Amino acid sequence: MDLWVAEFQTPALKLSCKVKETLRSETTEYQELCVVATEEYGNMLILDGAIQTTEIDEFVYHEMITQVALNSHPNPQHVLIIGGGDGGTLREVIKHPSVSKATLVEIDDRVVAAARDFFPSLSCSFEQPKAEVVIADGIEYVKNHRNHFDIIVVDSTDPVGPAIQLFASSFYQSVYDALKEDGMLVVQSESPFLNKNVIDMAFGGIKQVFPLTKLYLANVPTYPSGLWSFTVGSKVHDPETIKNTPKLDWKYYSPEVHKAAFALPNFVKKIIEPGE
Repeated sequence: MDLWVAEFQTPALKLSCKVKETLRSETTEYQELCVVATEEYGNMLILDGAIQTTEIDEFVYHEMITQVALNSHPNPQHVLIIGGGDGGTLREVIKHPSVSKATLVEIDDRVVAAARDFFPSLSCSFEQPKAEVVIADGIEYVKNHRNHFDIIVVDSTDPVGPAIQLFASSFYQSVYDALKEDGMLVVQSESPFLNKNVIDMAFGGIKQVFPLTKLYLANVPTYPSGLWSFTVGSKVHDPETIKNTPKLDWKYYSPEVHKAAFALPNFVKKIIEPGE
């Protein structure tokens, strides 16, 4: 008998993948965690029924949530990652030659454990000299580190349950205070096809706090609709302007992709600029 895992991306839409084996299924202190081996996408991490990452397409998301800000900031040295307990975002940050320290703050230690056990290409970042992994509440951590970071990346789950606080204007203000005078924030802001309300929350909330706010896009096959958005809030630097281009082994990101990611289709522009 064939086994399939399905994520309901909306009440009327689901993505199904054929499963070879269930590797882990548990209820953590914060969420339902599952790791399955799929035929098309390799090992897949699922939290509360939502696909978080897969071995096959993870590089798109992890490169694009990190490299745009890292390469538009002239000298990113200390980077904070909120969430992202699988280690993929951390892996990309510590590749950057300007970064001297990257701190990952993940609230659920079982996500980190699952990454160590089933996603070695991501969790390899945990043991690197530049990396620090902290099991804590990211919201409280940010409040206790004012004027500390060059870049903050919010690699969050969907805005449900405790994670909804990561999309609040009060949190974005705390992030602003935790950044240095020319710091930048990057968040994942979900699908312009299926999650317009999340873009409203993220882009709208960041725009209230940061003097420069921009949205960009990437294609992540296993995420709802495949078209994914990221929002940048910057105190000084324009995220469209590339300040450095280290020669790294990227699979998706490139300087050309960087510039093209900000060329928004008209229907996306109308989400973030409804009156124009």
